[in-house]
Amino acid sequence: MGCSEKKIVYFDRAGVANTKDTFRLAKERMDELGVKKVLIASDRGTSAIVALDYFKPGEIVVVAPMYGLSKPGTNTFKEENRAILQKNGATIIHATHVFAGIDRAINRRYGGITHVQLMAQTFKMLGEGFKVCMEIASMAADCGAVGVEDEVISIGGTVKGADTAIVIVPSHTNNFFGSQIKEIICVPRERCQKPQPL
Repeated sequence: MGCSEKKIVYFDRAGVANTKDTFRLAKERMDELGVKKVLIASDRGTSAIVALDYFKPGEIVVVAPMYGLSKPGTNTFKEENRAILQKNGATIIHATHVFAGIDRAINRRYGGITHVQLMAQTFKMLGEGFKVCMEIASMAADCGAVGVEDEVISIGGTVKGADTAIVIVPSHTNNFFGSQIKEIICVPRERCQKPQPL
């Protein structure tokens, strides 16, 4: 029976200050494994622009918020960032959030918490960024931006920036429990103390 040792980097605090280290660590592991795609959660495109310094053209899939997340019919992604990213070969997708789709509508109208929202809160026990990594992996698979048989690096963060990276084989949302978390590359040791919305 074989085994291997891999390091996990634990940041002292969550948040944007870890962005460059998260990208550096993710790129190192990506190269070691021969992974072809990195998923980056980015609300405005700011973190994704920083990622251009670490990843090659064609490697980056930016998973941006769905339209209507903060205001009906609008999107938070900055068009100037979109232009730069596309010019540099990044794929940008907008998809319904796995943990905040119709369940959020039910919650807002009727109160309580849905099964899907409970799953999201459980993932947040490993950090907000960890929940985001899980979510964007299925969002990217649902859009066809990544396959469901290949390992990818998924990067998320807490509020802003990046502080969590995992190696995952994603599944489509309708087969979410088929997702395989292969490795944790880095994660904050201290979780965000500010309560996050469902």
